[in-house]
Amino acid sequence: MDDTMVERFLEDGFVKIEGAFPPRVAEDCARLLWQETGYDPEDPATWKDPVVWVGGMAQGPFAAAANSPALHEAFDLLVGEGRWEPRYSLGSFPLRFPHGEEPDDAGWHIEGSYLPEGAQWYYTNLRSRDRALLMLFLFSEVTEEDAPTRIRVGSHLDVPPLLEPYGEAGVSGLRIAPKLVEASAHRPLALATGRPGDVYLCHPFLVHAAQPHHGTRPRFMAQPPLHPAVPFELDRPDGNYSAVEFSIRRGLTRER
Repeated sequence: MDDTMVERFLEDGFVKIEGAFPPRVAEDCARLLWQETGYDPEDPATWKDPVVWVGGMAQGPFAAAANSPALHEAFDLLVGEGRWEPRYSLGSFPLRFPHGEEPDDAGWHIEGSYLPEGAQWYYTNLRSRDRALLMLFLFSEVTEEDAPTRIRVGSHLDVPPLLEPYGEAGVSGLRIAPKLVEASAHRPLALATGRPGDVYLCHPFLVHAAQPHHGTRPRFMAQPPLHPAVPFELDRPDGNYSAVEFSIRRGLTRER
């Protein structure tokens, strides 16, 4: 399974960990998230907006979700032992509700991870500064009708050549977005569906997008980063590359 996970990650740019944390933990997290919205779970008339953003949540259930043995093992496999920082909170929850109004955040993109002084949009660079993985934690059942995140499969390999010219300083997500859309347009589409407790571990350069909610049940998900303990390196003398680093090199055609 270890080899299968790594190979799938290298090829597709993401892996799905089914049952990464217990459903009862997901239920506790969802209850706390409902409280943050101020909405009534039993009354759709109170669901006023298509998207409610919730910031960092550090209560016990969220720490438990982020620190399951299955996830720690996967982090070691994909990022490398000792190369990632444990999380004790989860943040950036785009809670999506069935709504007639279209969301304004459904464009294809990759996640930025640092904000240079004076910048308004988050940046990323070839070494994926400050981000080891993009993670999608599911706290509700997500079917094709429940606004699952759209993923361009294998698009993480299209991004390194686009970032390379910007060097260590990197580039804002807004500036690079049109190039990302064009370079990954040929990629097949996958949907981040699943059950409460499932987690998608994604390469930082995976091109993805939100979409409108056409179902009947709210979709509760978190999309936090896994932070690196040490910067990624693309020229290791010992060749001991993580799966994330190897993918970046492959995108640059340094690896075959």
